[in-house]
Amino acid sequence: MPRVETTLWIQAPVEKVYQIARNNEDFPNFMDDVSSLTIVEQDGLRVVSDWVGVIPTFGLKVKWRQEDVWDESAHRCEFRQLSGDYDAMSGTWQLSEEDGGTRFDSVLDYEYKVPGIGPLVTKVVHNLVVKNLAGVLQALKERAEAS
Repeated sequence: MPRVETTLWIQAPVEKVYQIARNNEDFPNFMDDVSSLTIVEQDGLRVVSDWVGVIPTFGLKVKWRQEDVWDESAHRCEFRQLSGDYDAMSGTWQLSEEDGGTRFDSVLDYEYKVPGIGPLVTKVVHNLVVKNLAGVLQALKERAEAS
């Protein structure tokens, strides 16, 4: 299963970044690649939401239901797709205090199989996933540093 690991440093306190990341219902308001996000279930630190992502390069939408489990003391989120367009998707967000700001480590494991596609298309899909994840983290960074 392909894995995408990204680290980003944000010039904002870890608590502030954590609160922005936890408020995922607000993502469509400042993330270009998130068309909509609807909370369908919330029980304490466990949140289930329906996502619609946009792949502008191909004019496509990707839909999935995701479970997030937050750990406030560790500033960590473990997430996984419950259903949707990916064959499998899971990962973690880890926020840590570093150099007067926040280090944001993201790990995403995914499987997206399209019957009959070759290695070239698989690489294109991987590059789109990498670009999308980088865009999500950059949007969180800009939001945290601006406010």
